[in-house]
Amino acid sequence: MEHILTPKVEEVKLLDRYTAKKPAIGTLYLTATHLIFVETSCKTRKETWILHHLIAAVERLPLTANGYPLFISCKNFQVVHFIIPSESYCQNVYHSLLRLSQPEKVEELYAFLYNPNQDEDERRNGWCFIDSAMDFKRLGLPNEFWELTDLNKNYELCSTYPSELFVPKTAIKNTVFGSAKFRSRGRIPTLSYYHKESNGAICRCSQPLSGLTSRCDEDEEMLQAISRANPNSTFMYVVDTRPKLNAMANRAAGKGYENEDNYSNIRFQFVGIENIHVMRNSLQKLLEVCAMKSPAMSDYLTGLEGSGWLRHIKAVMDAGVFLAKAVADEKASVLVHCSDGWDRTAQVCSLASILLDHFYRTIKGLMVLIEKEWISMGHKFTQRCGHVDGDSKEVSPVFTQFLECVWNLMEQYPCGFEYNEKYLLEIHNHVYSCQFGNFIGNCQREREEIRLKEKTFSVWPFLWENRQQYRNPLYKCSLGREVLRPSTLPLNFKFWCGMYNNFDKGMQPKQSILDRLLTITQKRDEGEKKMTDLQRKLAVMDGVLADQCSNKQTFMSPVLVENTPENAQIKEEDDIQLASDAGCEKVRPTAMEDKITATKDTVVAMETTDTKEDF
Repeated sequence: MEHILTPKVEEVKLLDRYTAKKPAIGTLYLTATHLIFVETSCKTRKETWILHHLIAAVERLPLTANGYPLFISCKNFQVVHFIIPSESYCQNVYHSLLRLSQPEKVEELYAFLYNPNQDEDERRNGWCFIDSAMDFKRLGLPNEFWELTDLNKNYELCSTYPSELFVPKTAIKNTVFGSAKFRSRGRIPTLSYYHKESNGAICRCSQPLSGLTSRCDEDEEMLQAISRANPNSTFMYVVDTRPKLNAMANRAAGKGYENEDNYSNIRFQFVGIENIHVMRNSLQKLLEVCAMKSPAMSDYLTGLEGSGWLRHIKAVMDAGVFLAKAVADEKASVLVHCSDGWDRTAQVCSLASILLDHFYRTIKGLMVLIEKEWISMGHKFTQRCGHVDGDSKEVSPVFTQFLECVWNLMEQYPCGFEYNEKYLLEIHNHVYSCQFGNFIGNCQREREEIRLKEKTFSVWPFLWENRQQYRNPLYKCSLGREVLRPSTLPLNFKFWCGMYNNFDKGMQPKQSILDRLLTITQKRDEGEKKMTDLQRKLAVMDGVLADQCSNKQTFMSPVLVENTPENAQIKEEDDIQLASDAGCEKVRPTAMEDKITATKDTVVAMETTDTKEDF
């Protein structure tokens, strides 16, 4: 609260940047964690909450006739434009938000304040909800070719890798440590994904410190061990995700890429994904296009093309498709790296895993993949997402690009993913909000040093608890088991309006078709549940009456009764009397079946009515 100069400002106007409708008038509040705008001009109390850590930039604009403008853009691409009546209030809010949105250390982030009323056992269990080790077991590891090593248990081998790694079984300790010395930041080749059907493996690492002439026997032995771990192929691919010119420039600086003359049985491939600085600038240009008011079609398309954003998304997708085809079709193993192996490498390995393995197309599977390939393997979330005040040149939308690639796959395979677009947007929001501890820190060692699991909560149980709203109603599990082979022609890449214009309600339909279908499906499920309950009650009532009738006959008729019309009439009268004595009315099964049929008709009518509505 010490950084809040003015906690409350009245008569503030909130502008709509896409329409000319009358601004909303209300009160602006600053709390320790949120900026809150409460409209006072509407009959219903409408509130806009913005978490301080989601704010990317705060800008004071020139004075207007209506007051002092304050423009706020967020990391989840929400944009708000306030008009504040007083210059002093505007200045106070501006300086307060600058400090509150840029904490100086991670302990000031929202996750360390957030308390969802869970005890320590629930907190501990939440962090155990996703276990990467279980996923490797699902893949059939360890096996005769791959083993789990704890050579990095004290982070002596590599400070940005997890404490346990999968390496080829034939790679001895000296080979592993020798390779680490020859790889940038000690990030040795380690297993990312194992394809049981082909024995092909996807491994990841950082660039070699080869320079122009250097070589390392242990690193060459390491790659040979990876190649021998796949008996179905006589060669392996080494994929450098950088443009070739960039890799050659690094070579002149003592780093670079593998020399095919020194590594036998490898095939080298460049895929040309640009660096974090190019991606950051590209996103900024894209957001400028999104902010255009009523642009002409030619201006919009020119701006979109000029940003280069979709071209970069295509480059990442091309690389993922190459890996998947190499493993599934050629049954070859692949080693992937960029410069340090925590940005483009994570994108490509994750995407290839989704193409190869249907499990990662499920709600829980995507959690496992993110935990395994991004969090554990040292993607620098704190720096790339700008969680704390630091070098702005380290910020880049690497993880956002990965989610956008997944969304493009979902557009090509609408029945192949268990999760929907809302799930991707929710994950993206939590990456930047810092409400949970999963995406804080640059590597596992850092998270252990700040005792993250003892002080914050995990996001995965929260998402799992709300999984119903993230389900894709078109998902067909039987259709999702094959390897995905998406087209990467330019015409198949779309602008993701749901991400970049998600908060601009005037540009969005009131409800998407999939959301409407999900609502109808939920109503159908509720109707079927009611019908099942009625059937269960019917079965219970039939059983009770049958038992009571049987007991009545045993007590009153110890001898065989002749089946005559007169005796049947007597039995019917006895049944009615028995039901009356039991204090209940005898219910005809046919009557209950009529009720069930009526319930079914009601559900069908309800679905039909919903379906007829305009989307």
